Amino acid sequence: MKRPLPLTTQILLGMGLGLLIGSLINNFVIEHSFVATYVVNGVFYVLGALFINALKMLVVPLVTFSLIEGVNAIGDAGAVGRIGCKTIFWYLLTTAMAVSMALAVASVVSPGQNFEAVINHTAFTPPSAPSLNEVLINLVPGNPVKAFADGEMLQIICFALFFGIAMLKTGNTGKKMAGYVSMVNEVMMSLVSIVMRFAPLGVFCLMAKTFSEQGLTLIIPMLGYAFTVITCLLLHSIVTLNLLLYVNTRLSPWIFLRKMRPVYLFAFSTASSNATLPVTLQTVEKKLGVHTGTASFTIPLGATFNMDGTAIMQGVATVFIANVYHIPLTLEQFLTVIGMSLLASIGTAGVPGVGLIMLAMVLNQVGLPVEGIALIIGIDRLLDMMRTVINVNGDAVVTCIVSDSEKTLDKKVYQTIEGNYD
Repeated sequence: MKRPLPLTTQILLGMGLGLLIGSLINNFVIEHSFVATYVVNGVFYVLGALFINALKMLVVPLVTFSLIEGVNAIGDAGAVGRIGCKTIFWYLLTTAMAVSMALAVASVVSPGQNFEAVINHTAFTPPSAPSLNEVLINLVPGNPVKAFADGEMLQIICFALFFGIAMLKTGNTGKKMAGYVSMVNEVMMSLVSIVMRFAPLGVFCLMAKTFSEQGLTLIIPMLGYAFTVITCLLLHSIVTLNLLLYVNTRLSPWIFLRKMRPVYLFAFSTASSNATLPVTLQTVEKKLGVHTGTASFTIPLGATFNMDGTAIMQGVATVFIANVYHIPLTLEQFLTVIGMSLLASIGTAGVPGVGLIMLAMVLNQVGLPVEGIALIIGIDRLLDMMRTVINVNGDAVVTCIVSDSEKTLDKKVYQTIEGNYD
């Protein structure tokens, strides 16, 4: 009996077909109302949205039960605090390295130096960002039910941590409840596998809709900017993150990249770290050997807190907009961009349109025109798909480093390459 294609291969085929068919529709038949209405905004939109909703459906219960189980698996409130401090340190460090490298590369390449375009001076108004005080206060949910209903991930993480620690302190009652939590978490992991069976179709529809509407020709006028962003994303992922993984754990980056392939494909097609979270969590636990207690804390936190890819976009976009408007940047402004990127990654976590909010904050702080964002919005969707891959890659690398530092990384599982890891 012929074996079915591995899931990764199926997703890759769906992605390729979606890109091809979407581009053909954009070039030849997008003007036909039937195609635009019933195919692009009908079939592609509905099936793609259903797949995204199915992934998002898993996020809140999966994070809640896996995090509560993880705290109980650690068995020590002090260890939970130690893991949290390590995780935040590594997330801030990788973000700082990402934006610093992006500023350095962009300064050398100088995207936008000879940009031939009529600058639109219409004011660009980004969504408002909450103050850092508001973010800190809102970490603790005033109404946990509302936090769960609204999908406020940082509040859900906070509540689950408190609930898990309370279970540790209630003795036998907590131990009995931990058994039920573990069973629910096992069922949730099974549900993840069920949803993933529909991934090739969902990915195809998402890619087909994106390229039907935007096409490949949109990138041509912005090739310099896009090339610089993509170069920085690849450098950070292939060089910086892999080097950090190897230096701190002595584990093979090649095995890491091989086992993370399904996660990369999900992240690229959905352009959402939160939507990819169930797949990321399952992969780091089952394939990379990360302890449940560590993964259930670091992965959800990284999905809302760690934004290496977005930080890279900020660095390149700042230099690009400065070049377009012929405004020289000083060393002090470069340092300000780095500092603002770190603060913005905390202060705007979980806010819709987070990339544009963060960029607007940075541009305001260094005195560059915010309306320059209008120049890059056109291709932001395509680049956002690539940025999300780097974001989830950073989450997984930090998770492995933290788990190894806690002596809870199963290196036998990590190094096992037999079997189907697709």
